[in-house]
Amino acid sequence: MSWGHIYGLKKLDSFFGPLAVKLCAIFGKQDLKSRFPPKKILVIRPGGIGDAVLLLPALNVLHNYFSQTEIYILAERRNAGIFEGISYLKKVFLYDRNLELFLAMKKKYDLVIDTEQWHRLSAVVAYLTRAPVRIGFSTNERTRLFTHPISYSHKDYEIFSFLRLLEPIMGKIEINIKRPFFSIKNSSIKLEKDTQWVAIFPGASIEERKWSKERFREIARWLNKNGIKVVVVGGKQDKKTADYIIEGLKGHINRAGKVSILETAQILSQTKLLLTTDSGIMHLSIAVGTPVVALFGPGIEEKWAPRDGKSIIINKHLPCSPCTKFGYTPPCPYDARCMQEISVNEVKEAINALLGKINTD
Repeated sequence: MSWGHIYGLKKLDSFFGPLAVKLCAIFGKQDLKSRFPPKKILVIRPGGIGDAVLLLPALNVLHNYFSQTEIYILAERRNAGIFEGISYLKKVFLYDRNLELFLAMKKKYDLVIDTEQWHRLSAVVAYLTRAPVRIGFSTNERTRLFTHPISYSHKDYEIFSFLRLLEPIMGKIEINIKRPFFSIKNSSIKLEKDTQWVAIFPGASIEERKWSKERFREIARWLNKNGIKVVVVGGKQDKKTADYIIEGLKGHINRAGKVSILETAQILSQTKLLLTTDSGIMHLSIAVGTPVVALFGPGIEEKWAPRDGKSIIINKHLPCSPCTKFGYTPPCPYDARCMQEISVNEVKEAINALLGKINTD
């Protein structure tokens, strides 16, 4: 999926979303009876890979609580792969394909859970399903379209924010999140055995979150000197950077843009750790049980950084960061100092520390 397509969806939401919410609230009052336990549930999850991955623990809780209920997902093309490997889901519809969106809305649901944090159109979709129970975050005027609006905090780890959406139907939920929570079945990609592998993801959804390719390249050469092989993962847009990072290194692998998201998960599950920016691939690595060295800058560490007890977060904590909220990062007047001040030596020390921790467990 192109960044232009994603930008277009966001623009459509910003212009059309507020008006659509008002029209639904004024002219579309509903008086519908709820059915419990529900026979059909729709969970709406537009957005990227990271949000989809962090939703999985809540989906698992929902399925365990309503084991006989049909659960449908309304996703986007860019994150649908996360849900396609989950056997208990009845169907995955695509939010950004008109026919599938229409088919998803046509079904009669007893409960709709909109997991989008900010944009309004998903709330409009939830409302237009005419489900008697509609749950979603109360972050703007979208609140008016839910029967059970839920408050949202930038201080809560996102997995727990998603779990809070289940409280109107289940009460307070307290769980220990066991990892891995994204299972890999019948892996079709095998990395060379008896070899220590470290994965690198050099990409990011915005330029301000990126670390320089020259520094990733230096890390790859340092790992090579220490007998550790590198596999680079990412999308098609990361392929050239990945080629540069492992250029001239024999036996190292570039899988950026060459494998699906499920195959990327298979690769990550076979590595010792992932060196990554704040990204969806970071969350995917944690979900399959592989710890990370994560480079944070614009993003809110408290909300998005892994909490697996092993991973190491490098964050310079500059006065101007974090600056990202609800997926929007303002143009940086400081040339992303929060990322560029992270040194190669800091990353080497973190990798050494994490490898030591892993190898002694």
